[in-house]
Parts: sequence; C-alpha cells; structure tokens
Amino acid sequence: MTGVTLTSAGLDPRRRRILFRCWHRGIREMDLVFGQFAENELPTMSEAELDEFETIMAEEDNDLVRWIMGTWPTPEHLQTPMFARIAAYKPDFDTPRIPE
Repeated sequence: MTGVTLTSAGLDPRRRRILFRCWHRGIREMDLVFGQFAENELPTMSEAELDEFETIMAEEDNDLVRWIMGTWPTPEHLQTPMFARIAAYKPDFDTPRIPE
C-alpha cells in the first residue's frame, strides 16, 4: 500500500486530521507505517486510543523509525500495547528481489 485508500468523508474532524498527518510525516518510512496503521485502525479507535496515538505521533520521526525498525531499543514510555500495534505495521523497506 502506498497511498490513502480510506476515505475521510465519513470520519470526524479529529480522525480526518490524524489520517492526513499519518500520510504526511516527512519521512516516507513513517508515512507507510503510520498511514497503513491509520487506514486499518483509525475508524474504530476509542478517544483514549486516539489520545495515545497522537502522543506517539508527536515523537521525532527519526527516533520513531529507529524504534519501530528495532535499531534502537524502544524507550520505556513507549513500551505500550498501542506502540506494539503500530510497530506491527512495519512495511518491507527492502527492495524486492527479482527471482533468477
């Protein structure tokens, strides 16, 4: 998935804003992680989950990509079920290999 497939037409203003921010992070890897997560999870998230999601989104992208990819240990304040759910949406960043 490389772009928005979830329409924002049926979403409340907060969810529309979050969806846009997820696909416009500034680092393409984070666009893919947060965008895919939002596509699948945003419509059914509770207000408390939205709060936690926005808190995680406020972290620096360069740090987030390292934590999500596992190159840096996840800080204690992000060792939460929500962060684990987001990290599970890791796209395959490796270039696909053409079979020989």
